[in-house]
Amino acid sequence: MRACVLHSAKDLRIEERPEAPLAAHEVRVRVRAGGICGSDLHYFFHGRVGDFVIREPLVPGHEFAGEVTEIGTGVTRLRPGQRVCVNPARNCGTCPRCREGRPNLCENVFFMGSASKFPHMHGGFAEFTTVAESQCFAVSGELPFEEMAFAEPLSVALHAALRGGNLMGRKVLVTGAGPIGQLVMLAARRGGAAHLAITDMINQPLQAARNMGADESFNVSGGTEALLEASRRIGGFDVVFEASGASPALNAGLLAVRAGGIVVQVGSLPGGETPVMANRIMAREIDLRGAFRFGEVFGDAVACLEKRLIDVRPLLTGTYTMDTASQAFAAAQDRTRNLKVVITF
Repeated sequence: MRACVLHSAKDLRIEERPEAPLAAHEVRVRVRAGGICGSDLHYFFHGRVGDFVIREPLVPGHEFAGEVTEIGTGVTRLRPGQRVCVNPARNCGTCPRCREGRPNLCENVFFMGSASKFPHMHGGFAEFTTVAESQCFAVSGELPFEEMAFAEPLSVALHAALRGGNLMGRKVLVTGAGPIGQLVMLAARRGGAAHLAITDMINQPLQAARNMGADESFNVSGGTEALLEASRRIGGFDVVFEASGASPALNAGLLAVRAGGIVVQVGSLPGGETPVMANRIMAREIDLRGAFRFGEVFGDAVACLEKRLIDVRPLLTGTYTMDTASQAFAAAQDRTRNLKVVITF
């Protein structure tokens, strides 16, 4: 089979690789579509995501969907020909975090397309991949594969919304209008948020957010004065989701949230130490929470996509073939033109 293989920063090659043998509990999936995530962009352009550095050739991609072509002898729930969204995470189920119902914090997790461990864990940007039956969620309708590939990022957004607590009637701010920020905004609205504001440093994604229902948007490239004035006008935001991965945005969220409010860090900040207004967290009793990947919400995300309870079609702005994968990564980096770029296989 052919696969996209990232050797180092900006060195993506289409290579022939052997198909993995099929274990009893596994299925082989013909990948049909895969979305480029922010972490994929970091691997492609910088050779690392925060503290996770590429040390050997890596097949990227953890947002993907396809169809089952072969099943192991122990598989009972799936059959060849079924269309599936694939959960890229496979947790151990036995460590303390798994046992307390937090599989995203599993101490032994296998997460596809990640250099967080060595040897690296290869992802789904290939013609075929082999995964456990438990990772597959069947889609019964005719949902396009390009939309099915949103199951993983939508799971991230749903998990972040859960970390924000009860959003019914709340005033919510999202910092960062990239794909995750936009999906968090949609998840918050689905959760009952009464007022949604979003920030970015580029006008095009802010316009897209307004088109999808944002009540307010702020271009903070020249400063946060307008945002903070809006925060004062409404008495502070109840919940802030930081989805940009920039420390100034996290600090802006700490300034914009009301006393006793909640700030959820969703974006991955650069590796190393980060300056944070910790005294403000203390003096205003702000709850600062992390949201890492996702917990038990992948099936919920698939249901939201299948029933179009959350419509991701406005986010899909570019589609490329496997043979033009390098161009796809370049296009995905251009936030003036694209929100989510998908590679078809």
